[in-house]
Amino acid sequence: MPELMISPEKVGFLIEKARQFDVKEAASDPDSGSNPADDDMIDVLEDDGRDPVAREIAGFINALSEDEQIDLVALMRLGRGDGTIEEWKDLRRQAAEGRSGPTARYLLGEPMLGDLLAEGLDEFGLSWTQERTTPIQ
Repeated sequence: MPELMISPEKVGFLIEKARQFDVKEAASDPDSGSNPADDDMIDVLEDDGRDPVAREIAGFINALSEDEQIDLVALMRLGRGDGTIEEWKDLRRQAAEGRSGPTARYLLGEPMLGDLLAEGLDEFGLSWTQERTTPIQ
């Protein structure tokens, strides 16, 4: 079994945050001028480009080492079905060679990122806990 350079706890934190980000949708009421309580706080689910969760994810990913970022991309691709656990070295190599911009931007552009990372961890036989709500030190 290959070894991950990123801890399952860090991946678990990103899974949780990515799932919070994935529920966002395009603005459904762009001219809303009413009180949020009147709208049942529905605007909180709209992606207006200033999402604090996306900034938190990006900051967390940017603070990771290069090896951890490469593993994160490879793990997402593993969960997406781009390869198998036996092809981990190839997935990792492709992730390293394909870097052309910020890793956070690339990963945040991937629909269902949280689920893909969870699937990737499953392939390693590792689990994460949904109870974490604060970043790992």
